[in-house]
Amino acid sequence: MREALAQARLALATDDVPVGAVVVGPGGEVVGRGHNEREATGDPTAHAEVLALRDAARTLGRWRLDDCTLVVTLEPCAMCAGATVLARVPRLVLGAWDPKAGATGSVHDLVRDRRLNHRVEVVGGVLEAACAALLLDFFAAQRDAPTEQGDASAADGAAGVTGAPGARALPGPLTRAGDPPPFP
Repeated sequence: MREALAQARLALATDDVPVGAVVVGPGGEVVGRGHNEREATGDPTAHAEVLALRDAARTLGRWRLDDCTLVVTLEPCAMCAGATVLARVPRLVLGAWDPKAGATGSVHDLVRDRRLNHRVEVVGGVLEAACAALLLDFFAAQRDAPTEQGDASAADGAAGVTGAPGARALPGPLTRAGDPPPFP
């Protein structure tokens, strides 16, 4: 998770939401890395998880990552959860839960849908406070910065990020800082 956090910090240079991901291979080595690059590239699919999965597939020379683990700082969205399933990744390790858009247990649970041909083990809350703090600090700075219209506003996706018990949380209808994860 520390390597995923380092990847997340790279996104800050281009004003992308600081989410980072790594794919760990069967021998414990990092075989794929990624951080959000939507703002940098103008590509709506340039999420950290998708980029890390692509990098791992290139490194290993195969699309089936059935002996790898995806480690990401924020619970994946529906697109990234779907990519994880389609890459046949058996284990997902995540930092902060996303009760606004999370698709691996918070809002949806795509990775363990019994109708699919592959399910993913989810391990959540790893370095949760550090992962949440990076996101919360980013969105606080976005809110405080004047926009082109001259007002301050929250950035896309900010309201739902939660961290460990007692962590700061942004105001919003789905923010539940301190709540336990949505499953054991």
